[in-house]
Amino acid sequence: MNTFVTLFWRKHLHAQAAERLEDRGFRVIRFEAGQWNTERDMHRAMAAALDFPDYYGHNLDALNDCLGDVACYGGYDDAPEGAGLALVFTDYDRFATTCPRAAQVVLDVIAVQARRAAVLRRRLICLVQSNDPQIRFEPIGAMSVMWNSDEALDTRRC
Repeated sequence: MNTFVTLFWRKHLHAQAAERLEDRGFRVIRFEAGQWNTERDMHRAMAAALDFPDYYGHNLDALNDCLGDVACYGGYDDAPEGAGLALVFTDYDRFATTCPRAAQVVLDVIAVQARRAAVLRRRLICLVQSNDPQIRFEPIGAMSVMWNSDEALDTRRC
């Protein structure tokens, strides 16, 4: 992994990366993003998995606020301090097809909050699996969304 948000095409590489993070003590939360048909589905899944408070507004600004709290100050749950948090998305291309703006903003929010967390010596990482080997995103958190090192060359994803 070379950025806070890293793309994967091959599911086995994605799974291996998640397992390595678990082995290093990260709290790994998995999301089946391919099941999100609407932005609302994404908000429900994120709120439930991250135990967001009842006042969570189910919009992208609220996601930024609550994820910022989790990333920088610890979760709304009883996760151990300093464990590190990995958000692991599979089939993200399906969500990006149905909700392109939200898919872009979610990754941007994660990247920005991961950088903020790093300043506070906390760890937030996102692994994004896509079935589309040509998927592209605009830069997030003022950085490009990059492929993992094993699949960085286009020829390795064909």
